[in-house]
Amino acid sequence: MTSIERGESTGDARPRCYALVPCAGIGARAGAQGPKQYASLAGRPLVAWTLESLVRVEALAATLVVLAPDDTQFEALGLQREGVAVARAGGATRADSVAGGLDALLALGARADDWVLVHDAARCLLRPEAVERLIETCRDDAVGGLLALPVADTLKRSTAEGVRGERVELTVPRTAIWSAQTPQMFRIGLLREALRAGLARADLAITDEASAIEAQGLQPRLVRGDFENLKVTWPEDFALAERLLRARELN
Repeated sequence: MTSIERGESTGDARPRCYALVPCAGIGARAGAQGPKQYASLAGRPLVAWTLESLVRVEALAATLVVLAPDDTQFEALGLQREGVAVARAGGATRADSVAGGLDALLALGARADDWVLVHDAARCLLRPEAVERLIETCRDDAVGGLLALPVADTLKRSTAEGVRGERVELTVPRTAIWSAQTPQMFRIGLLREALRAGLARADLAITDEASAIEAQGLQPRLVRGDFENLKVTWPEDFALAERLLRARELN
């Protein structure tokens, strides 16, 4: 895909919706041999399941996958498909990759007032109806929003950083706490400027697109997601994701 067509034959110039999938990570925590987005899951590369869900969303005009500049696996695995474009604009961090992807979207013909839905390549259990729910809720919102789930578990903060903390330091109140998911939906121009400002700040950790928007003093809308929309991160997540995918095939 060398350009992104705008509107239908009627000349519809309303803001359109595009998906952007940062796919330049190495997946170190997953324990896979190579980038986790290409690890085999239920007989297909993990990211193939992700793209399958996105291309089934009729409200999306196109999907842009952001790869590392030296990536050779995407095409080698036959992941090209109708409605999916590729930009080798991946950077050192997720925020860098998303920023490069936004520049690529604009170069392909998208506009600053169009919507972009940034989705983790590793969230391969995304349901198209969840994306449609996000779009329907946020399309007329002044800021945008993200899929998320209210936290049900009691939260504990450990005495040590990371996953190996062995003692509880304190219990964190879970009232009004949500677990962020993706897609996260914002105007291309707004997100581009927010990421640019955030990346210039040494005191700000941009862990997702919403955090960059929040740093601009804005409040993204929370849209209820699904429990199954998990991010495949740890080795045991692959077994769970495979079971869930196999169960869907049986239904």
